[in-house]
Amino acid sequence: MCAAAALGAEAEGGISRVAVIGAGLMGSGIAAHLANAGAEVLLLDIVPADLPAGASRSMLAEGALAKLLKSDPAAFMHRRNARLITPGNIEDHLDRLAEVDWVIEAVVERLDIKHEIYAKIDATRKPGCIVSSNTSTIPLAQLVEGASDDFARDFMITHFFNPPRYMRLLELVTGEHTDPAKAEAIRTFADVRLGKGVVPANDSPGFIANRIGGFWVQCAMVEAIDAGLSVEVADAVLGRPMGAPKTGVFALLDLVGLDTVRYVGRSLMDSLPPDDAFRAVHREPELVTRLIETGYVGRKGKGGFYRLNTEGGRRTKEAIDLATGEYHAAARPRLDSISAAKRGGLRALLESPDAGGTYAWRVLSRTLSYAASLVPAIAPDITAVDEAMRLGYNWKKGPFELIDEVGAAWLAERLEADAQPVPPLLAAAATTGATDDAGAAGLDTAADAPPVGCFYRTVEGVLEYRTVDGAFAPVERRPGVLLLADVKRRGDRVAGNSSASLWDLGDGILCLEFHGFANAFDDGTLKMVGTAIETVLMEGFRGLVLYNDGDNYSVGANIGLGLFAANISLWPPIQELVEGGQQAYRFLKYAPFPVVAAPAGMALGGGCESLLHSDAIQAHAESYIGLPEAGLGLLPAWGGSKEMLLRHTRNPKRVNGPMPPIAGAFETISMAKISRSAEEARELLFLREGDRVTMNRDRLLSDAKARVLELVDGYAPPEEPTFSLPGASAKSALDIFVNEFVNSGRATAYDGVVSGHIATVLSGGDTDLTQEVSEDRMLELEREGFLALIREPRTLARVEHMLETGKPLRN
Repeated sequence: MCAAAALGAEAEGGISRVAVIGAGLMGSGIAAHLANAGAEVLLLDIVPADLPAGASRSMLAEGALAKLLKSDPAAFMHRRNARLITPGNIEDHLDRLAEVDWVIEAVVERLDIKHEIYAKIDATRKPGCIVSSNTSTIPLAQLVEGASDDFARDFMITHFFNPPRYMRLLELVTGEHTDPAKAEAIRTFADVRLGKGVVPANDSPGFIANRIGGFWVQCAMVEAIDAGLSVEVADAVLGRPMGAPKTGVFALLDLVGLDTVRYVGRSLMDSLPPDDAFRAVHREPELVTRLIETGYVGRKGKGGFYRLNTEGGRRTKEAIDLATGEYHAAARPRLDSISAAKRGGLRALLESPDAGGTYAWRVLSRTLSYAASLVPAIAPDITAVDEAMRLGYNWKKGPFELIDEVGAAWLAERLEADAQPVPPLLAAAATTGATDDAGAAGLDTAADAPPVGCFYRTVEGVLEYRTVDGAFAPVERRPGVLLLADVKRRGDRVAGNSSASLWDLGDGILCLEFHGFANAFDDGTLKMVGTAIETVLMEGFRGLVLYNDGDNYSVGANIGLGLFAANISLWPPIQELVEGGQQAYRFLKYAPFPVVAAPAGMALGGGCESLLHSDAIQAHAESYIGLPEAGLGLLPAWGGSKEMLLRHTRNPKRVNGPMPPIAGAFETISMAKISRSAEEARELLFLREGDRVTMNRDRLLSDAKARVLELVDGYAPPEEPTFSLPGASAKSALDIFVNEFVNSGRATAYDGVVSGHIATVLSGGDTDLTQEVSEDRMLELEREGFLALIREPRTLARVEHMLETGKPLRN
């Protein structure tokens, strides 16, 4: 169950039943995510005017639910969550609104239709039921025109981003009559149960993220066309170098849909003031008009700025020529400006004289200037703007954080030289300057002191932001939120190396943070596991959390190092790494204090094995956990094979007999199964019955720390298990199963070889049911299997292919 569910409905805003009116893409997606949070959902839509004979009057909502179950990426964290949604229609089932705590309107963006719906809702809802709109364009003041006073008090805008399960931003807009207690109830529910970053937005056109993000993509599109750039160059420049997703702009437009972007742009043009800077960059190029008219609206259509050509049975990614409209094979651009950004950061990109640098400056300078001109019109402060862009557009840093990165004074000077406006908020920050702010705050302004930004600074371990009146105020965190970044601001690490660090979380709890590329594990990581155990024992700590703030907990062992060693036949270092991992995880498992692992994102291979050896797991809902080694021609050898067998053996729902646990673990490992959510991980037994799930990523570390503290009193390490395994007879049974897969073409011959080694480990090797197999023996079998497989040329080919392409090789 989710940790949030344990808090009770009252602690989460008193919301347990929700109705969603409008079963389109957004409405149905919102309904699915409400179900992910454990809420009972009533999904309503209209009865079609042309209802076919014999068809259900609720066919639109029922059809939407059916589509949700087939969606990719999956809308549900587990398929069983669909059972929490009841489809219906607004003619026959509107009376059921009297049973719900919250009604979300997600109908077409027409004010007259919304007003009609609101009148029906108000006549049916129970007293105090909260009502909100998912509108992205219509001001709240217009939505409540003519409504009753009670309705206005219970009404607000809750603007979700698509897809609702994966996009963390929720913009919350309240009106002058909105009851603050009702707004807080929604904020708490959305935060704790839905996992949203709830950002307060003013009742202004486009709110925050689409106002700035819409400007950014519109400016990027027209500037690229005007400059004669390719879409590949534009995306390469405005993607990772500026901290945006690798999709950049044109691939993002394809993802969102060109028709949707057109609608948002036109809506902004209809509602923005005459002097708004968006009007200067908004236009629909003839190419875009032609693409939309011919069905090339992006990924949901026949393609867009990119398309996938499958002629001749091959899948070729193609990009459109912005000048001619013809498609060509997409190429990876090489620009000096991109190289400069890798070496010197964002400012180096903006100062680069080539076409990429010029383009980056033309787009980003105007975007940052525009963002600075909008506060406080669109949001109460800069933190809301930055969080909205991080969570709504997946930028690594928000606009004001980017200004601090390049320097406010530098940006203001270049804007002025470029005859671009310098908004008062930016001008004030540039004039006072970071050094003046630091001196005024009593901070160290020596040359070797860490830099202090013009919009953000750290004072005595507390992050502060510049308010609109020029003062500084602490960045507030919600109760129950603990960020490792804040822990780092408060003091130095306890210990560390280039692979991992130890941090004091307070209350006697230590945190082991993995860092490095994709948080892959290497010898340095394993050494820090030993250091962590020593530190807890020697320095008076009471428990340990395994956690990091990265996008992924860990993708596993650094296979690149293993490939290098294997290619030159350096077998002893490989054996030492395998033995070192087994020893480190054994220490974790049997440490005389509780260890809680807190994964988010991918926890694969060695990362997954660290979870399996922990006392408890506090997983983020979006945790993708698995042992993919078989796909690389290897097997889990840091205790993962043994621990999965143990989980299946101790599963209270297991079928009696010696084979079911072996078969269950074998299926998971040999098929390299990876969960698509924490709840799927529970079904695969990566999570046990007592392990918990946190919906909000910002609450994960706090929840994990609290879990350690729960386990401290009376803690005793687990007893070492022994296994009763059939040996050769089980191996033969598994071989028959594998041979059927190979003979039917569902697996390759080499898959059969790899699976044979996995079967040997899980069946116990040379043993039978009259003997007990020790944990040490199981680890020995893992080592033998791994070291045999890594010497195979076909395994090395798989590993090399994965490193080069990121895709598995079937050989």
